[in-house]
Amino acid sequence: MNIVIDSNVLFSALIKNSFTRKMILLYTGTFLFPSFIFDEMQNHKQELVEKSGMEQKHFELLLAILLKKVHIVPIDVLYPYTKQAYETVKDIDPDDTLFIACALAYPESILWSDDKRLKQQTVVPIINTTEMYHLFSGEV
Repeated sequence: MNIVIDSNVLFSALIKNSFTRKMILLYTGTFLFPSFIFDEMQNHKQELVEKSGMEQKHFELLLAILLKKVHIVPIDVLYPYTKQAYETVKDIDPDDTLFIACALAYPESILWSDDKRLKQQTVVPIINTTEMYHLFSGEV
């Protein structure tokens, strides 16, 4: 099973030593992440470092370790799915278009997101962190 990770889930793993971080580090399946996140990461990097309470170098190391656990999906792979993805989330949150496109690009994918509004759509299965815990608690 492929799991697309929402940026807020990744940010949570960076900020706090929690189940979210443990899941990403220990899960042996495939995590997917749209490549555009690097732009978003740069926009919020200092804020994330401050919230984490880590020194910059420790934060950078953790980020590198977490990113080794995910398959970064290039925008050209997502592009054919962006129209359908946008139509799916335009009334919910258009900023989630590329996460939905990522799940559509890889059949049988689910999206790990704690955005309750995303569950309003029915095109891509959405699972929140609590559901991830229950689903995978025997694996991690």
